[in-house]
This record gives sequence, C-alpha cells and structure tokens, in this order.
Amino acid sequence: MPHYITLMKWTTQGRAGLPAWRDRVEEGERMIQEGGGRLVGVYVTLGQYDVVEIFEADTDEAALEIITKLQRTGSAETETLRAFTRDEAEEIIRKL
Repeated sequence: MPHYITLMKWTTQGRAGLPAWRDRVEEGERMIQEGGGRLVGVYVTLGQYDVVEIFEADTDEAALEIITKLQRTGSAETETLRAFTRDEAEEIIRKL
C-alpha cells in the first residue's frame, strides 16, 4: 500500500487548541481509516515543521481525499509527499 508523509505547521488556531491535541490525532486517525487508509505514525518534531504524520492509502486519490478532510479543521498547514519504500524504489530503479 502506498505511503504518504505529511509535514504539518500548526496555525494560530492549531496552537490555541494544543490541549486537545490527543483528541485531534485520534480524530485524524479515524478520518484516515474511513478513507481506507492506516495511520503509521505521528511525530512532533523540532525545526521547520511541528508534526510529521505517516499514513498509508490505497491510491493517490484516496490520499488526497484524506488530506483534504484533515485540512478542514484549520489547525495546520500541510505538505504531503508520496513516499516509496526501499523495495519499491529498487524495483523502479531496476527498470532504468
């Protein structure tokens, strides 16, 4: 199943709602599951981004639907990357 890495920066609204962060993570996991995906991990980070979330989805279209739903809360600005596992990348590179 394809993997996606979402880089998040909390908005002013998101920072104000930090006491409920655990609830937001659980709500995000539910949205991912409803979209047919699976949450792999959530990491609070130092540096340019506040949170890194890794999830799986069946297709890019399903991932886009999940991301769009997650952004509706307005708590974070996001950038999402399609990630390839080592095995997936090696299979692609073998074709070159």
